[in-house]
Amino acid sequence: MVEISACILTENECYQMGQTIIPKGIMVHSTGANNPNLSRYVGPDDGVLGENPNGNHWNHAGVNKCVHAFVGKDAMGKARIYQTLPWNWRGWHAGGSANNTHISYEICEDDLSNSVYFLEVYHLSVRLTAYLCKEYGLDPMEKGVIICHSEGYDAGVASNHGDVMHWFPRYGKSMDSFRNDVKNEMEDEEMTDEKFDAMMKRWMERQGALPASSWAEGGIDKAKSLGITDGTRPLGLATRQEVALMVAKMN
Repeated sequence: MVEISACILTENECYQMGQTIIPKGIMVHSTGANNPNLSRYVGPDDGVLGENPNGNHWNHAGVNKCVHAFVGKDAMGKARIYQTLPWNWRGWHAGGSANNTHISYEICEDDLSNSVYFLEVYHLSVRLTAYLCKEYGLDPMEKGVIICHSEGYDAGVASNHGDVMHWFPRYGKSMDSFRNDVKNEMEDEEMTDEKFDAMMKRWMERQGALPASSWAEGGIDKAKSLGITDGTRPLGLATRQEVALMVAKMN
């Protein structure tokens, strides 16, 4: 499960408008400024974000933009996700009709030269997007569902911005690879009965192959001599029928 903190921008006029949407997709943005700190955009400080000495975060009246979340660094330098609008609120992010259809988030840019930071926020963005796709029943591979701002412009649903294609390709990523990574993340997290049964079977086999603890060896030998157990699978789970047979042998 992806960890998402919340600091809803209740003083932002976008939030106060209270307009809602039925999410049809997710638009990925990046901030276009060399400042990876969440506190630049998200506030006030909750003890994790850190202080914004300039007080110019987006939780103010008069800020004519607002997204649903930010991905960036907290005060300790840890990469985190902060939700800033309810997911079904109409955001002010696209400069076009995607405001009416797409959940949005900003990835806080640094100077675009730090591969470690990029991979941290990239993978968090994949996980956030996978979570939202599951939450709203979205297919990440369907055309127009997951797009960046520049793709939104090409599709005629957003203003003319280049994000995130000025950043992702520096590290061998594209929106196609991003969509594939989201798809894979969703598949990896999907737990079916078949997957659970297979995992449980492998775990039981591993447990059954482990030797008995030294403190239990004498008792197991005695139980074997009395015909209560054959001594196999000493750390394996016993079924009710096996327990019943062992109890019957004692009487």
